[in-house]
Amino acid sequence: MKRHRKRTKKIYVGTVPVGGGSPVSIQSMTNTPTRDAGATLSQIRSLEQAGCDIVRVSIPDDESLAAFRYIKSESDMPVIADIHFDYKLAVGAIRAGADGIRINPGNIGSRRKVQMVAQAAIETGIPIRVGVNLGSVKRRILTKFGPDRVGALVENALEYVKMLEDMGVSSLKVSLKSSDVLETIDAYRRFSRVCDWPLHLGVTEAGTLLPGVIRSSVGIGALLLAGIGDTIRISLAADPVQEVMAARILLESIGLKKEGVRVIACPTCARANADVAAIATQVEDAVKGIRNHMIVAIMGCAVNGPGEARIADLGVACDTGGAVLFAHGKPLRRIQTTEIIESLMKEIEKEIGE
Repeated sequence: MKRHRKRTKKIYVGTVPVGGGSPVSIQSMTNTPTRDAGATLSQIRSLEQAGCDIVRVSIPDDESLAAFRYIKSESDMPVIADIHFDYKLAVGAIRAGADGIRINPGNIGSRRKVQMVAQAAIETGIPIRVGVNLGSVKRRILTKFGPDRVGALVENALEYVKMLEDMGVSSLKVSLKSSDVLETIDAYRRFSRVCDWPLHLGVTEAGTLLPGVIRSSVGIGALLLAGIGDTIRISLAADPVQEVMAARILLESIGLKKEGVRVIACPTCARANADVAAIATQVEDAVKGIRNHMIVAIMGCAVNGPGEARIADLGVACDTGGAVLFAHGKPLRRIQTTEIIESLMKEIEKEIGE
């Protein structure tokens, strides 16, 4: 089902287009010490392999800034510098080759300091992401809006956007995040109605792997289904590669990315003739590097066999004697349970080859 997406302005983060009808891009952030350039680059490469489009790196000090120049020169993926408080680090990161910079103008300091960051971004032609969280909204705006915390968040973001536009910045994207999912959805909806800069979607402080994926998917998914959002990060207190995998699954699930193997599996019951969960997990691990789009089904019995899984390109239906391997709803051959992974991978290779 084709869905309408709000047409925002198009910007570029390195070679990756954001907004203007471009595909929704996936972002993540390294959690290694940036001063350890080797470890940070290794994580960036893992993120890229998992399907990340843009990576963000925090620069908390001069040592990290020194490493950032090397990290940027060795990364094939666009790298955004994440800066808080110190405008000198922001300017330094821009001059070190950052493909974009993320700041909260409110914690950079005086207007003069923000102006220096803006000027450096203008000179190098890179975008600025205005990142505003509810926890950092100016006190005077919170007072003005009273109980309407979302209104305060939107107002604060609009003030920062106007300030940077007045400074001559012509490439922006914006995020308005809360740790509360409903507040986040409301904030992006309101902001989207009054501003056409591209939006970076996310739920801040979403939590550990399972709660974080659920909260982020509800918030980001609701907005994407409403046509709002141009680039996303599922923020987790977990391995950032998991953020990318979750984002890929989210985008594929709502039809915004035709990439990767979707493994579907029955929820299991007393009819199951094999450990469906274990087999499905093994298949997911085996196919995680494949970019071609297809659906693979792992079914525990004949009831949930080729018929119910007819949308699958490939699959297995387990029974008391092993499993039936099927493709596009039609049985291919019988195999042993121990042959499932190997047999599926061979058939996937055939499908990709075709």
